[in-house]
Amino acid sequence: MRKITLLIIMLWLFVPMAKADDVLTTHNMFDLKSVVEVAMSPDQDYIAFTVNVPRPFTHAAGRDYRELYVYDIENDEVLPFMTGKRQVFNIGWTPDGSAVTFRANLPENPYVQVYAMSLRGGEPYSLTEHTSSVMSYSFMDDETLAIVATGDQDPMRDEFRDKGVEIEVYEEEWVHRNLYVYDIHTHDTRQVTEDMTVFDFVLSPDSRYAAAAIAPRNLVDDSYMFKRIHLVDLETGEVEMIMENPGKLANMEFSPDGTKLAFRGASKLEDSVEGSLFVMDVDTDKSFEELRNYVEGMELSVIDFAWKDNNTLLYAAEERNDIVLSEQGIDEEERTILIDPETIVFGRFQYLDGMVTMAANTWQHPNELFTFNLEDQILTRHTNHNKWLEDIRLAEQKTITYDARDGMDIDGVLLYPVDYDENETYPMIVYIHGGPEAAVQNGWVTSYGTWGQVAAARNYFVFMPNYRASSGRGVDFTMAGYGDLVGVEYDDVIDGIDHLIDIGYVDIDRVGIGGGSYGGYFAAWSATRHTDRFAASVMFVGISNQVSKRNTTDIPYEDYYVHWGYWTHEDWQDVYSRSPVKYANQSLTPTLILHGDADPRVHPSQGLEMYRALKLHGNAPVRLIWYENEGHGNARNVHRLDYIVRTMDWFDHYLRLDKPRDEKPEKYPESVLGW
Repeated sequence: MRKITLLIIMLWLFVPMAKADDVLTTHNMFDLKSVVEVAMSPDQDYIAFTVNVPRPFTHAAGRDYRELYVYDIENDEVLPFMTGKRQVFNIGWTPDGSAVTFRANLPENPYVQVYAMSLRGGEPYSLTEHTSSVMSYSFMDDETLAIVATGDQDPMRDEFRDKGVEIEVYEEEWVHRNLYVYDIHTHDTRQVTEDMTVFDFVLSPDSRYAAAAIAPRNLVDDSYMFKRIHLVDLETGEVEMIMENPGKLANMEFSPDGTKLAFRGASKLEDSVEGSLFVMDVDTDKSFEELRNYVEGMELSVIDFAWKDNNTLLYAAEERNDIVLSEQGIDEEERTILIDPETIVFGRFQYLDGMVTMAANTWQHPNELFTFNLEDQILTRHTNHNKWLEDIRLAEQKTITYDARDGMDIDGVLLYPVDYDENETYPMIVYIHGGPEAAVQNGWVTSYGTWGQVAAARNYFVFMPNYRASSGRGVDFTMAGYGDLVGVEYDDVIDGIDHLIDIGYVDIDRVGIGGGSYGGYFAAWSATRHTDRFAASVMFVGISNQVSKRNTTDIPYEDYYVHWGYWTHEDWQDVYSRSPVKYANQSLTPTLILHGDADPRVHPSQGLEMYRALKLHGNAPVRLIWYENEGHGNARNVHRLDYIVRTMDWFDHYLRLDKPRDEKPEKYPESVLGW
């Protein structure tokens, strides 16, 4: 039996995967490539970009590859630069535009360093030989970089481990992320900051100063909640806090003349989304409360921005289910929309002399390289890495808007069964996004963890609601979930399901739900507190017991400040009442639990608590899957494949049963692999 099992696993991993004739399957979706980063050359003749390439299952198990390409604009040609078994990050250009730059961990150095590749060809060459991994970099001039890297570890740590003493003093072994000035010719390094952690920085136009996001410690919670804006003199090392912004902080950018600094962050301490946009004078004496929030009162969340000139910003924002690009004069009241809703979906973008460059997608196609010319308002796609999708039949996908029970209009993304017949009702999978400070846009929504077109190809409706507490609708919408976890935000999900049942799309007895992180929390809540509504549940890295979760997560302050507003000991009964394990004894919903055993965000014990409570006290099948050495989501290709195959099989087994939900669910088949 062991030999047979091993043979089955080997075949699953290494036999080439057959594509379906005309629909997307669990296996052939791992052929999907997508553009990730983009960077235009200073002379605007070339665009460097990276492509996420799924690691073939014939290779050793591991993460996807990220390859480097350059698009030659004049010749309309894509040039491969770094392909194969590579992972390339943070691409850019040398100041003279003669070479592409990037971070990578190449064999000749044990740490991540900054490399360059000439446009004339040749092998990559290192710009840095730092004594630890370079986390970010920016050119000060042709010969000098500003870099962020960690300081040296305590040498006793390695001494102990060399002797086999494998211990960790939890949350005390961290070292600061320092800002350095680095000479790329001599490799001389000058440390600029100390006794503080630099999480991010941008250089002033003259490279004399850096605006830096600095926190007291190099811990995850500090990166979420305690970054404040500082001005660092790169010559003298003087550091001054110039804005005591509350709560979360995202990217920053100097105006072209260096007198102003724009930044994206939370509107207040309790705001969970870095979706507001501010501009300050670099030498200001204004407080944060005196700054103008350029999107105050608007139903959107800013996701990126750039200076067009000294008095004008461009910004991209989640606006309900869409992404919109706008232009905003800093002295103007109104914005001008440049890229309308329902055009493309994108995140970060680059602006250079009238041209916007980005990686963007639509609901029919994953991320490709796009440019948008501001002068003639022309949007152009330059690449097509998934031509085989032209032969795939995709299900219809659209934005759906419905009324919640209190009258609030709620949006979601809805995928129809690929063979939809208006005279039929169908099973449905409800996908719940994590966060909850996130949103699903009406773009490409298929990945190992979201099902999307894979589920629609099996003739499911797939419903992806942007419930209250999501981003994309402004601060008040996001704050609706504050201190009220699985309250009105969960009602929005139920109301959406009821809407689809009422209009005749969905079979009330065949509704499943799933998601990861906060989505896994909703899945567990659905399988227990609202078990009468769901025929199957998939809980991925989800929360089962809020009392123990709050004491084991690596972001306890983020959880406190932007979600709860009080500590567990101040009202533990309320915290426990919002915990799925409390209602496990009433569960009639077959529940599949999947969790990485190295998850620092939602401790793996959360999956175990849910499993044990359902196994002891529930009334339906339950299965727990541990993914070894995975964190808050799966990174390895084999585990991603296992996740989508296993979860789709779970839904198929329980949502395609032609029997009422009040009958005892069939036991899930037992096997070595479980599917």
